[in-house]
Amino acid sequence: MIEPLVVEFEVDAPVAHAFDVWTRRCATWWPAGHTISGDPSAITFEPSPGGRIVEIGPDGTEHPWGEILDWEPPGRLRFLWHLFFDRSEATEVEITFNARGNSTVVRLRQTGWDNLGTAGPPRRERTSAAWTTITTRYATAAAG
Repeated sequence: MIEPLVVEFEVDAPVAHAFDVWTRRCATWWPAGHTISGDPSAITFEPSPGGRIVEIGPDGTEHPWGEILDWEPPGRLRFLWHLFFDRSEATEVEITFNARGNSTVVRLRQTGWDNLGTAGPPRRERTSAAWTTITTRYATAAAG
């Protein structure tokens, strides 16, 4: 069994703001190098189970990244994630937002690596490095 990928960090922002920055302001902090278009005009989280996570390119082209499984603002979000891959290779990401004083502890847990067969372990390692970059940018945006 391939262990879940867990990234946990604290942001200097209240829970509702932290959730909002992740889900409604994603395009302001998500690294362009981790997008399909390289210059998205928007990244949208459709706010309900079954909703899509979609990158909108500068020409209006939609690039699906995933699908919302659970939408529980401001404390929890769970989704299928297949950015750069076919939906059949989706993993599952759960993000929780919990208050710690005036800050928020954000915990990202990604599972489903076993479903990828031999591609699972190396993809998990690459994804771990990517989340480090992405979550650092997010924490800066949420605190700003």
